[in-house]
Amino acid sequence: MTNTTYRTDFYAWTQEQAAMLRTEQLEQLDLPNLIEEIEAMGASQRKAVKSRLLVLLMHLLKWQYQPGHKGRRPNRWRSSIRTQRNEIEIELSDSPSLRREVPDFIAYVYPRARKGAAEETGLALATFPADCPWTMEEILDEDWLPG
Repeated sequence: MTNTTYRTDFYAWTQEQAAMLRTEQLEQLDLPNLIEEIEAMGASQRKAVKSRLLVLLMHLLKWQYQPGHKGRRPNRWRSSIRTQRNEIEIELSDSPSLRREVPDFIAYVYPRARKGAAEETGLALATFPADCPWTMEEILDEDWLPG
């Protein structure tokens, strides 16, 4: 197949590339697009972890700084915190080398989580610490909640 198939029938292209790899027809592989797709797979996992961390940090901030009605925090926050942690752990178990990047991911998404928490709660942005107040271990600990 040609690059045209890559652009017009991605699924058929993936199946043909896999078949050529299995039969070691390496000279016939669509290497430029194959390389691009492999790199995209790695980028996709990084993006998934960052996205989950963003939601997790927003809910941890809301948990700590907005106690909710009559001091009770909504169960949906706890549920979301658990879900995000579980999904992050799944991604990290599939790609353990990503774990060493989590501190950088936290530093990248925390300012966005802070702004998101301020918008969702109606609290002033200054209510939330400028720098992430928790360690990576706390953030990922399935039993830990702030405050």
